[in-house]
Amino acid sequence: MFKAIIFDFDYTLGDSTKGIVLSVNYALEQLGYVEKQTTDIKRTIGLSLKDTYTTLTKNEDVDMALQFAALFKEKADEVMVESTLLYEGVKEVLEQLKTQGYKIAIVTTKFHYRIRQILEKFSASELIDFIVGAEDVKIEKPDPEGLLWAIRNLDVGKNEVLYVGDSIVDAKTAENAKVSFAAVLSGTTTCKEFEQYNCSFVGNQIMDIYSYIRNFE
Repeated sequence: MFKAIIFDFDYTLGDSTKGIVLSVNYALEQLGYVEKQTTDIKRTIGLSLKDTYTTLTKNEDVDMALQFAALFKEKADEVMVESTLLYEGVKEVLEQLKTQGYKIAIVTTKFHYRIRQILEKFSASELIDFIVGAEDVKIEKPDPEGLLWAIRNLDVGKNEVLYVGDSIVDAKTAENAKVSFAAVLSGTTTCKEFEQYNCSFVGNQIMDIYSYIRNFE
């Protein structure tokens, strides 16, 4: 039986597309690039800012990637929290999990403080026991560092954890950490794309994941 549920954020618990697109294009323009289409940017959501820059520009220059990240953060500080929405049913699911005694964490490539701000916006901070953000780790997902740190802080075993995410990066993170993974199809990754990974469950939305969790009780 699971004792802890650990979530990704973007396209798993909420949608920050608008703020991300604004922040990415602001950073690209400042560096002399043309704007990217929303569909192209959406495919990078969940990647680190460095990988986002490399994917969108095909430029692997580390210094440029760092400049991109700084400019992204500059714009994101203005627009991200205001433009981020929680998916329907997410707060209710978190409340139910909390009431039923599950430990809950978020492991994300978003900044820790940004997740805290978003949770406060929706009066949901008290529902999360632990957060690991981009600034908390040396190596971001799919490296398992952040997920393993969350597991240690929740004081549970790997076999008692379910990691929930929407992307291949999340699937690889769970695989690298050797924990169970449930995929949600609220992002840009399809069910077929998840077939090559050891997913315990694939659901269309967060309520499907909740039903899956309850089946283990």
